[in-house]
Amino acid sequence: MFVQPSARLLRTRAFSTSAARRTTSVTLKALGLDAYNLGVYNGAWGGNGTIVESVNPATGEVIGAVQQANLSDLNQTLDNASQAAKIWRSVPAPKRGEIVRQMRNALFAKIEPLGKLVALEMGKILPEGIGEVQEYIDIADYAVGLSRMLNGQVVPSERAGHMMMEVWNPVGVVGVISAFNFPVAVYGWNSAISMVCGNSVVWKGAPTTALTSVAVTKILAEVLETNNLPGAICSLASGGAEIGNAIAHDKRVNLVSFTGSTNTGRKVALAVQARFGKSLLELGGNNAIIVHNDADIDLAVRSVLFAAVGTAGQRCTTTRRLFLHADIHDTFIERLIKAYEQIKIGNPLESGILCGPLHTKQSVRAFEQGVEDVKAQGGKILHGGNALHHLVGNFVEPTITSIAHDAPVVHREIFAPILHTIKYDDISEAVAWNNEVGQGLSSSLFTTSPEKMFNWIGPEGSDCGIVNVNIPTNGAEIGGAFGGEKETGGGRESGSTAWQQYMRRQTCTINYSGMLPLAQGIKFE
Repeated sequence: MFVQPSARLLRTRAFSTSAARRTTSVTLKALGLDAYNLGVYNGAWGGNGTIVESVNPATGEVIGAVQQANLSDLNQTLDNASQAAKIWRSVPAPKRGEIVRQMRNALFAKIEPLGKLVALEMGKILPEGIGEVQEYIDIADYAVGLSRMLNGQVVPSERAGHMMMEVWNPVGVVGVISAFNFPVAVYGWNSAISMVCGNSVVWKGAPTTALTSVAVTKILAEVLETNNLPGAICSLASGGAEIGNAIAHDKRVNLVSFTGSTNTGRKVALAVQARFGKSLLELGGNNAIIVHNDADIDLAVRSVLFAAVGTAGQRCTTTRRLFLHADIHDTFIERLIKAYEQIKIGNPLESGILCGPLHTKQSVRAFEQGVEDVKAQGGKILHGGNALHHLVGNFVEPTITSIAHDAPVVHREIFAPILHTIKYDDISEAVAWNNEVGQGLSSSLFTTSPEKMFNWIGPEGSDCGIVNVNIPTNGAEIGGAFGGEKETGGGRESGSTAWQQYMRRQTCTINYSGMLPLAQGIKFE
């Protein structure tokens, strides 16, 4: 039997509001931000919508304010972006890559303050905040090389004196609607690749991380203006649901890339499809790790700890379900609880902290509801289970449960550090349980058996878009295509052939024979 540890065993840290204010002031100044900021950029800064305050989730203090876009601002921004796309598409792709390279260098020069702003505004620990900016830098490096490799192909023609080929051209304007949990990287994935493909980009970040959106756009805008290019190539229209809904419905936006919940993504997809636009969806994840009885337990425990607790459980790739073989179940749980007991919770800017706050009070309420649902549906709390209301910010205890694989709460994505553990006897049932949820983003199997590894990544294995072996479900590299199946949306971002979603494919046949032979041998004379 496992006993929930007392609250005093949880190592928590808070920090003074005066220190937080000093850190905020220095960070904003380094990024060219003020207490009040305009949140619309389309070659010039503006904004006539509502003012949104950005709140530090660790202290509850206001960091700064952003004047968002109204529908008129968005309309002007889309007009400017459409005009900018016509100029940008005529720039040779390798020269577009050079501009992205300069943006990469400008981001690198600001990596420390920008990473700190992510920690302040989103709430993730500082190493993760800096790592997120590094992810944008990495994808920019990737995009620079890609700008010389946007290759089509030559297709053999059945007709003499004919050349058939496949070419790729820009789609035009790409709308990027990103979420709070990765306020830099998700835009970076889309923007860097889309730009070398020849598109302009209109960005609507999450309202709760609007300062980060403004800071990133300021960095990019300076590069564009220095090179005498239209700033509207990287436009920003800060706002809430009204702005996002308008982007989804507007025909001037040729591709809408949406990252967020499955419910909202479904609405975006329907709106875009109704006008026959293109959509790229990165939606919910309910990711699982399977630990078989032949696994390296040390490796698996460390991996589960990072996968379940990193970013306070607020990654789309966070591990939310853990399937443990019966032979190692009790030992694994005991060791995992000991690891959880060492987690320091508190100020995300402080060294040694592994778990920062949840992003909003609403997230805390969702966590508490999830814990209550576990208890109501026959589950047990093995560790944690409490919101830390004695702390100023939105802090909760990373939580481990024991519950049935088919309990409704297990099939629901809760964006918080709740890990459901389930015992299994045969690996085939664990794979089936991995696949039984609606989402299909990331999954991982821990085993030393080559047979099980290859079955896992084969047609009878995981049905997710990301299928790992002996590594966590999170922490994806930029070189592979990122995305998932089923209710995760089917979109792919970042590496591999994901760039093709930002372009239109054209099949071209050139007749240089002077004759008119028809395909399939048809005679029409």
